Amino acid sequence: VVRANNHTLSFILLVSIKLSFLSVFLFLGRPVDITCMLRQTSFGITFSIAVSCVLAKTLMVCFAFKATKPGSPWRKWVGVKVAYCIVLSCSIIQILISVIWLTISPPFLELNFLFEPGQIIIQCNEGSVVAFYIVLSYMGLLASVSFIVAFLARSLPDSFNEAKYITFSML
Repeated sequence: VVRANNHTLSFILLVSIKLSFLSVFLFLGRPVDITCMLRQTSFGITFSIAVSCVLAKTLMVCFAFKATKPGSPWRKWVGVKVAYCIVLSCSIIQILISVIWLTISPPFLELNFLFEPGQIIIQCNEGSVVAFYIVLSYMGLLASVSFIVAFLARSLPDSFNEAKYITFSML
């Protein structure tokens, strides 16, 4: 029996991790235009949802322990809606970055004649390299913030803070 402090957020976390692992299959096989566009963006969005769930769970545990004192201003920050807002806002930022990338300079199918003479290599060109690195940087930023919050929450009781273990295992 597994018990979590927010079962809906845990379910979203598990589904997004599963989708992150399934997005690997977009990298396999002969590339076409649609798979070139979906490869990096689908992984970036699903992984950002997963990391933002971990961040929200860790923040909720921190807020809950700060709100235990009578008259604490942290009481208004404890609630399911705050966790959902954290996940939604962090995910929407990654979705916007991906939509801008796909609108301005999307990844496309490319035939490489130069890599190996006498053979044509079909590969995906990432389009805008800057947008690709912005997607990666945002995922790194989310993971770093999640790690910092988990590090600050290390002194909380272990039975309430499963997100701490998830974050430290990402390291």
